[in-house]
Amino acid sequence: MTPTPANDNYALISLNDACALTSMSRTMLNRYRAEGRFPVAVELGDRRVAFVRVEVAAWIQDKIAARSA
Repeated sequence: MTPTPANDNYALISLNDACALTSMSRTMLNRYRAEGRFPVAVELGDRRVAFVRVEVAAWIQDKIAARSA
């Protein structure tokens, strides 16, 4: 399914994609998750998680905005 403005809020991205978008390693991203400093993952299975794309994008925007504050 191709994301459109109507369904992009529900688009899920993998842990690897979240790492690529944020330029963080899996270790760092998982540390941020454990500390509550990253959007909560959606559990897809026993060993599979994904993230809501717009939540990750908002997290990135917050980091960008914080640098000028």
